[in-house]
Amino acid sequence: MKKNLIVLTGAGVSAESGLKTFRDSDGLWMGYDVYEVASPQGWQKDPELVLDFYNERRKEVAKALPNAAHKAIADWQTDYNVIVITQNIDDLHERAGSKNVIHLHGEIFKMRSEKDENTFYEIRDEIHLGEKASDGSQLRPHVVWFGEQVPMIEKAAAILQTADIFMLVGTSLQVYPAAGLIDFLPAGIPKYIIDKNPPAVARPDNFIIIKKPATAAVEEVKTLIS
Repeated sequence: MKKNLIVLTGAGVSAESGLKTFRDSDGLWMGYDVYEVASPQGWQKDPELVLDFYNERRKEVAKALPNAAHKAIADWQTDYNVIVITQNIDDLHERAGSKNVIHLHGEIFKMRSEKDENTFYEIRDEIHLGEKASDGSQLRPHVVWFGEQVPMIEKAAAILQTADIFMLVGTSLQVYPAAGLIDFLPAGIPKYIIDKNPPAVARPDNFIIIKKPATAAVEEVKTLIS
């Protein structure tokens, strides 16, 4: 049987495909205060601004291409049972070929009702103010905002407990509850951190740290896990 390779990815992976994050500049995301466009309070204050913001992000993601790190992770499916747990809302892992991807913070190409968190609709273009879900409420991006529950966190924690090999790629471990997921890893398994600015972990001796951007570390990691 193939070993379970669990990969937890963050914004650093997508940044190498040209997608910026709000952490790139003092809490601003593409010039916006992140809480104005990524919180329930921001949505209540100015839903049109929030919709416009994510409409632009959707266009950017559609133009972006998977990079060498996305493709390497997908290629490892040949030898491992790979499950990707990502904090990213883009679909670059899927477009690179990864089959098992869990999105902790939602997906930019899905939308849902304001009231119903469990019914999703595909969206490739724009969401406009006044467009309603089947329950009559405003459609909004299927994105987990600051202050909202993370519906997939329990499933992700359970998956991490099954890991034979673990990789942390391109994430700062600053956003909770996702940052706490590494606490669910089994003791004694190989653990890798791949990031040009590796995050601090409670037991750094338990991790092999590769201080490089994900795309530059691909071949080195392949040698380590083979």
